[in-house]
Amino acid sequence: MTAATLADILDARTKEGELYERLADNKVRCYACGHRCVILDGLRGICKVRFNRGGKLFVPSGYVAALQIDSTEKKPFYHVLPGSGTMTFGMLGCDYHCSYCQNWLSSQALRDPVAGHAPEAISAEEIVAGAVHTGAEIVGSSYNEPLITSEWAVEIFRLAKEKGLKTLYVSNGNATREVLEYLRPWLDCFKVDLKSMSTKSYRSLGGRLANVLEGIRMAVEMGFWVEVVTLVVPGFNDSDDELREAADFLVSVSPDIPWHVTAFHRDYKMTDGENTPPETLLRAADIGKEAGVRYVYAGNLPGMVRSLENTYCHNCNEPLVERVGFQVRQYRIESGRCPSCSTAIPGIWW
Repeated sequence: MTAATLADILDARTKEGELYERLADNKVRCYACGHRCVILDGLRGICKVRFNRGGKLFVPSGYVAALQIDSTEKKPFYHVLPGSGTMTFGMLGCDYHCSYCQNWLSSQALRDPVAGHAPEAISAEEIVAGAVHTGAEIVGSSYNEPLITSEWAVEIFRLAKEKGLKTLYVSNGNATREVLEYLRPWLDCFKVDLKSMSTKSYRSLGGRLANVLEGIRMAVEMGFWVEVVTLVVPGFNDSDDELREAADFLVSVSPDIPWHVTAFHRDYKMTDGENTPPETLLRAADIGKEAGVRYVYAGNLPGMVRSLENTYCHNCNEPLVERVGFQVRQYRIESGRCPSCSTAIPGIWW
């Protein structure tokens, strides 16, 4: 008997999706992500884990490839319940193929033959019960691209909201209006990786810059709490001009969007370049502040980025949240406001 492949195992853990429309000749159009794949009967979308069988779109369900409690700061979300824990689940697959992906073992499953964690069957009820039992305040989807597994996430988040938990996505932002509208009743927080401001660079990763910029705009307009991360990669997106363009874009949407500039380390297929030095993050942060971003953070290099791990009042510069790495050392926000000048601080607070 032939051993089951990873594709066989994953295809058995699926259900009919909701984020699609049927077309002629048994084709379907998926709109879980900005690729809007038109998929012929018997074929897969770009993500490799959503597929057409008999004119119906089948999507991942009922498993995790990773499940653990993380610090919410690790996501990173700095304006969401600082010091809280997030029960984080991940599946397999992604709609991008970033050469420096730091979660490539899960994200590149079915695309790269050496990638793919063994999936573990689990129910939505078990995930939420685990979050409650361990004292997590948030349930989140990460480790692969959550947009492409949104039906499963909503099944989990419905139960999480019943228990009073917050919910979050750690996403590449390649969203559609349809998927954001589908998620909005159940998803509170949306973190987006803004990987570059170059259309050419985005094409090399398998995406489109315009989709991500529009995804950020839509998410803010629809009322998600949005934080944006740029992994600053030497020689790829670290020029002053590109960093300034990213900062200017965020300010044009809202100066209250926290911008995390984080350090790249060599990984996956990008192992020849240099890791990001702290000086680059400090430069990027200065550019963000000059552009008018009110909350700029530097990550992945704890203790090496001055005070850029902390949150300060944008009005009076009072220190509000002190952090070292993912650990919160001091928390001074009172009813969502600065205790010194009473300015409202944007975010979701205790």
